Amino acid sequence: MSFSRCALLWARLPAGRRAGHRAAVCSALRAHVEPLPGALGRVSAVASSSSSSASGGSKAPNTSLFVPLTVKPQGPSADGDVGAELTRPLDKNEVKKILDKFYKRKEIQKLGADYGLDARLFHQAFISFRNYIMQSHSLDVDIHIILNDICFSAAHVDDLFPFFLRHAKQIFPVLECKDDLRKISDLRIPPNWYPEARAIQRKIIFHSGPTNSGKTYHAIQKYLSAKSGVYCGPLKLLAHEIFEKSNAAGVPCDLVTGEERVTVEPDGKQAAHVACTVEMCSVTTPYEVAVIDEIQMIKDPARGWAWTRALLGLCAEEVHLCGESAAIDLVTELMYTTGEEVEVRNYKRLTPISVLDHALESLDNLRPGDCIVCFSKNDIYSVSRQIEIRGLESAVIYGSLPPGTKLAQAKKFNDPDDPCKILVATDAIGMGLNLSIRRIIFYSLIKPTINEKGEKEIEPITTSQALQIAGRAGRFSSKYKEGEVTTMNREDLNLLKEILNRPVDPIKAAGLHPTAEQIEMFAYHLPDTTLSNLIDIFVDFSQVDGQYFVCNMDDFKFSAELIQHIPLSLRVRYVFCTAPINKKQPFVCSSLLQFARQYSRNEPLTFSWLRRYIKWPLLPPKNIKDLMDLEAVHDVLDLYLWLSYRFIDMFPDASLIRDLQKELDGIIQDGVHNITKLIKISESHKLLNLESLSAENRSRLSGTLKSQARRVRGTKTVGSKAAETPVPNGGEKSLASRLVQQGLLTADMLKQLEKEWLTQRTDGKERTEPGTYSKGTRRKKKEPDSD
Repeated sequence: MSFSRCALLWARLPAGRRAGHRAAVCSALRAHVEPLPGALGRVSAVASSSSSSASGGSKAPNTSLFVPLTVKPQGPSADGDVGAELTRPLDKNEVKKILDKFYKRKEIQKLGADYGLDARLFHQAFISFRNYIMQSHSLDVDIHIILNDICFSAAHVDDLFPFFLRHAKQIFPVLECKDDLRKISDLRIPPNWYPEARAIQRKIIFHSGPTNSGKTYHAIQKYLSAKSGVYCGPLKLLAHEIFEKSNAAGVPCDLVTGEERVTVEPDGKQAAHVACTVEMCSVTTPYEVAVIDEIQMIKDPARGWAWTRALLGLCAEEVHLCGESAAIDLVTELMYTTGEEVEVRNYKRLTPISVLDHALESLDNLRPGDCIVCFSKNDIYSVSRQIEIRGLESAVIYGSLPPGTKLAQAKKFNDPDDPCKILVATDAIGMGLNLSIRRIIFYSLIKPTINEKGEKEIEPITTSQALQIAGRAGRFSSKYKEGEVTTMNREDLNLLKEILNRPVDPIKAAGLHPTAEQIEMFAYHLPDTTLSNLIDIFVDFSQVDGQYFVCNMDDFKFSAELIQHIPLSLRVRYVFCTAPINKKQPFVCSSLLQFARQYSRNEPLTFSWLRRYIKWPLLPPKNIKDLMDLEAVHDVLDLYLWLSYRFIDMFPDASLIRDLQKELDGIIQDGVHNITKLIKISESHKLLNLESLSAENRSRLSGTLKSQARRVRGTKTVGSKAAETPVPNGGEKSLASRLVQQGLLTADMLKQLEKEWLTQRTDGKERTEPGTYSKGTRRKKKEPDSD
């Protein structure tokens, strides 16, 4: 008997006869609406077989990632409360008691676990289920009748489970499609993703060696002599360098980066050779020779996927890999799965390099050709200012500078006729710049890093990082044929020697990244889930082979959450989220948001619109804050150019924006050229405090150094000269020695205290003049140009 027929007959029955036929009608209703068995034993049997087949040995999902959807209680129905007409209105107090009894039953909790409802999900689902039943004006006929039967002891409380499970799958749709999601997120056997590459037998040649060993040179020679080729580099600067070298050698070569496309053929036809950043390489275009530079970055927590994709997917007869020997074993294992052998060519450093037995200890000991390597902008500013006080001129290079400014500073430092003979830089010099450095001086050995889980760590630099930076000294092409390496502080020297002498740990895994297609398939099954949550669930469900890991996607999720409220299609949203932005720059983040909003309104972002948005023309920087603001604007123009190659119609003025960016680059270059003046102005206006670290950084740094002191054996706690340095402000040297020995104070911190004391002494008069404020006060005088 059909449900509609049953309900019609029931409605036509006289009230007195309904009681007699009630049992038959209810059984017919249950047969229609209860696809799951009502008896607990039968449900348990089905559940156990279902869960065992569904699990298939897969890891249990992290259910904390399952965000419950909202199921609104039912309002008054236009057809009335059919369930109440068939039976009777429910007593809400009785129903609440039934639901509480249902929740407390251990058998029900165990049954829920069999269907994927752990304690957390079971509780959330029950709260939603109870609210739905208690707050609905009218319930569906099936659940109304079951609740009524339980009230009259005509049914068991366990009979509610199918309805509870149905509700749980409504608020947690992932429960309904776990098997499908596991198949979509199965990242095992990545070589099979690239059928074009698997269709040919490639020759893999690994050029292994340290920095300045000529490994990349030999690979590039093969690239230039081939009929067609692709160079894949980690930086725009490297891609641009190969682009220029290739064309200068008479080999027409195009340039492809995330923000730029340059074709050299007059008719716009693609050249046979292309230099690109590794993310931009084509895995469908056939080449004779491919070069993948810095292959060890296949382990990078954020970008490693790009090297994995290039290694497995490039369609080239010969694939030349350049990088550290630490990647040889992993590459050999990965190529074994593709049936390709790896030929290893080892290279030795072309020029000698030595670690000095003495630290610099004072900037008074600087000599021409020295490069001081810092790992924070504050240290860059502080060192530059101290060098300027000594009457010396320095070039400055750090990561957030535009490429043009980096090249200009490198050219200034390399020019033998320029009075600038000192370079102050971050580890940005480790790749992409040709510098004539005689001696590398590590200002510190502590560097903040982001691990695979997206957590920030403050640890000593790795052996790989130390070798990469130290190797910049005494390069074969520079005027210094021997390189030297040392530290600023004496107590760091032994640690540096130990780091450099350690063997480089072999790389164990290569990075992977979900594609837009995979995320779209996920979204098909979970249409109401946010993109950020989709990524979390995808990573949790993903399965990888032992030689791979899923790259950290925190930056992607940050962008996804930033633009979540803007109406965009999933594919467009995905592209916006893959745009490379510096999430520490508020203006860049707000620009991504504004660009996405304009796109959603179908309003093209024109040249005139962007000029108004960035308030062009921009003035030369008057202080460090102005310089940082200009760097942020440059990043915004980069973002526009990056999007212009993905959405040409909506970002139509790429060529005009590129001209604007070159003009801005010139303004930034002038600012960096006068950076010491900007630092001095910033200090005088209280806009920059180089002498203090935040409480958080200070405590984290102290903890790191203490643990480092425990780990490193045989390292002297303090050099004799550093220990003899008197503590400013009248402190006793014995106290300083004790604090250092106990790990509560380091020479770096001692140096900071000394600088702080000197600053207080030199600025004391200024700070006590009328209209100014003493140190420690957050207020400052309003400057006319401070905004």
